[in-house]
Amino acid sequence: MQANNRNRTFALAALFQNVEGVNQIATTGQVNNELLTQAINSLLIESANEIEDLYGGVTGLKTGLEVLLHQLGAGRLTSDGKPKNLEATRYAVNLLYLEKKLSNNQTTFRTVLQGIESAQQQLEFFSLIHPNMIARLAELYTQTISKIGPRIIIKGEQQHLSNPDNAAKIRVLLFAGIRAALLWRQAGGDRWKLLFSRGKLQAEAQQLLKTAKSW
Repeated sequence: MQANNRNRTFALAALFQNVEGVNQIATTGQVNNELLTQAINSLLIESANEIEDLYGGVTGLKTGLEVLLHQLGAGRLTSDGKPKNLEATRYAVNLLYLEKKLSNNQTTFRTVLQGIESAQQQLEFFSLIHPNMIARLAELYTQTISKIGPRIIIKGEQQHLSNPDNAAKIRVLLFAGIRAALLWRQAGGDRWKLLFSRGKLQAEAQQLLKTAKSW
């Protein structure tokens, strides 16, 4: 993977897209099925020529690119006067930190890879968003990444968060967020680029959105 601004923008958009899925479930109890499908696909696909191929192309990351632009704007309000989602930023930062801890823990990292390989074998029997597949990946997240901590505290409506199916989907989306954070680092991303290259990331996201089709 080339370490360039385009790939970093895609990776960060993927991260924010998974965070958006978490927010959707936490606040409404529902998540866009396309978003969830792409999240799981990014975990299970064996190879891809480009980052965007993990998510169905540029169009598949349209939501993430839009959220990226919204969250990286200067100040607490965006240019159209809408408040930023501070929880989304917190989730994203925590996922970047967790990915770094996971990468430094080779024992847990190998366990994660083995679990993903096992889940890939189940694609012969289950669709990407089949409850069994979601439950399997959620359990893998719980038994590995959750244990290296710190655990990410999700805020939202308790009635949605206490639902076991919703909890599993949130874990899967956080898992996919870890995957996106890994892509960000592989593309040359770090906290300094996040702080000082926001303008370049925004400009790239705006350009990519022009090529994305609506879902």
